[in-house]
Amino acid sequence: MALFHSCCLPTPSPPQLLSFRNSTSKYLLFTPAATPSRCRFPKLSAAVAVESPPASSADGVDSPKLLLEVRDLCAVITESRQPILKGVNLTIHEGEVHAVMGKNGSGKSTFAKVLVGHRDYEVTEGTVVFKGENLLDMAPEDRSLAGLFMSFQSPVEIPGVSNIDFLQMAYNARRRKLGEPELSPLEFYGYIAPKLESVNAKIEFLSRNVNEGFSGGEKKRNEILQLAVLGADLAILDEIDSGLDVDALRDVANAVNKLLTPTNSVLMITHYRRLLEFIKPTYIHIMDDGRIVKTGDISIAEVLEKGGYKALSAT
Repeated sequence: MALFHSCCLPTPSPPQLLSFRNSTSKYLLFTPAATPSRCRFPKLSAAVAVESPPASSADGVDSPKLLLEVRDLCAVITESRQPILKGVNLTIHEGEVHAVMGKNGSGKSTFAKVLVGHRDYEVTEGTVVFKGENLLDMAPEDRSLAGLFMSFQSPVEIPGVSNIDFLQMAYNARRRKLGEPELSPLEFYGYIAPKLESVNAKIEFLSRNVNEGFSGGEKKRNEILQLAVLGADLAILDEIDSGLDVDALRDVANAVNKLLTPTNSVLMITHYRRLLEFIKPTYIHIMDDGRIVKTGDISIAEVLEKGGYKALSAT
């Protein structure tokens, strides 16, 4: 769900919007290091790093810019103080697609929510730098305006607020942030109408209240429509494949692929390989007990599909 200033909503009390021992295999294995991390959990280190692009290519073209850098990120549930994230490390460059997989309860969705500033979680240690700025110092709506977007597993309904009004308010809020003039309703209609085709939605979609009475597939299409409208630099997609049939998944994935450029990136959370057949990842990360413990290519998903996580840990 797109994040934006609550004052933008026309209703007095709008609902809250949540905004890696050397191995011969194709992926990398983490081994515990002797020094504990700052969040009081065994720190994970890699003897072999995932090969990164060189600083510049032979023809002098610069490598993709660093977009997101997460270092030793630890977080707890705000109320119970239960630790969930126990030293997450992740680097994303422009133009990359990263997929995070893992068992239920491994911390995947929590990681995504922490990145967008969900109030149910509190960061206790670590750093997150987004586009050169300290993301943890930003309010959730400011993270959105800075170019961060998250699509939730279960998007919230907003009765009384039409899709087109919601999207226009969110889009104009970002234009103000960028110092650009706002679009009038007629101008915005001209801007958004072509984007409906990318998510295979009809024009009537705009007049319906946000997610109210929507099917699972319609809610996911609506999330990607928001992404298309706002043009985020980093899109976090939390299980966009859940509850979708093959046709709906293909539509959503095609829409995401159309939005990919050399300067934006995607971080996907999923349990299944089928999504990765439609949206090709640059890297796949395996999360376990609040940490990223393996990083590699599509071969990880192939091993998971054939033998589950036990087969992956045995390699």
